[in-house]
Amino acid sequence: MTKPSHWLVKSEPNKYAWDDLVRDKRTIWDGVRNNQAALYLKAMQVGDELLYYHSNEGLAIVGIAEVVRTAYLDPSDKSGRFVAVDVAPVRPLPQPVTLKALKAEPALAGMAMFRQFRLSVTPITEEEWSVILKMGGE
Repeated sequence: MTKPSHWLVKSEPNKYAWDDLVRDKRTIWDGVRNNQAALYLKAMQVGDELLYYHSNEGLAIVGIAEVVRTAYLDPSDKSGRFVAVDVAPVRPLPQPVTLKALKAEPALAGMAMFRQFRLSVTPITEEEWSVILKMGGE
């Protein structure tokens, strides 16, 4: 069995916060209209783990979710070009990992999130995953 891949997904907490995902137990991760981010969604497999990042407000990784359904046509996209995946919460991080803390950690300097800051979905390496979980109190 292969190890799950790791990703970072961003959501504005005033639109769909971590607590909303926990309440709903599962959601469609839709509305992604960037071609590169859509390719990342297409690469996701069931069981892949996601760092849930609050963007615009909070600016912190607050929880871990997982992919529970692979890419399918995004029902909110009338063009039929983009995909969505379904995600479910796994657990909150014991302590949020702020953007400031992420940027201050030398081991995370190469994160895709910093190179492609506007993307709502980016890959996370095994090393980055481990460092971030440790920073989050795991």
